[in-house]
Amino acid sequence: MGVGDPLGMACSHALAAGMGGMRTAGDLVARMQMTRGMRLEQAKQHVAERLGVSVLDLCDPLVMHDVRRELGLGLIPVQELTYVSEPGSIEAKFHIAEVLDVPINCVRQFGERIASRASARPAAATTRPEVPA
Repeated sequence: MGVGDPLGMACSHALAAGMGGMRTAGDLVARMQMTRGMRLEQAKQHVAERLGVSVLDLCDPLVMHDVRRELGLGLIPVQELTYVSEPGSIEAKFHIAEVLDVPINCVRQFGERIASRASARPAAATTRPEVPA
């Protein structure tokens, strides 16, 4: 980790982010503290119950890797392999909102934009347009 190290900031952030940030469950616990005003211990207990793990498992990167992958809560692409079939950023946020039952602003806005665009589009044609050769 030095000047020019492409992983320098990611590694520094992962080490400094409490329970490992997105690596474990730190981001989920922080979200409960911010959206529900929970104290740290209460937020940890709530997240652990919703994920079906113990409070100690929340800071275990191996356990949380499997839980996050299983529930589609997102993985860190710089540190972990991700595949096309796994949820990306916004889809992972939809899953987090569903699992924790919390409102997430970007999820709400995305849903509103999709709904407004879907209602503004004309009905799809039954035949495909010809493509010039």
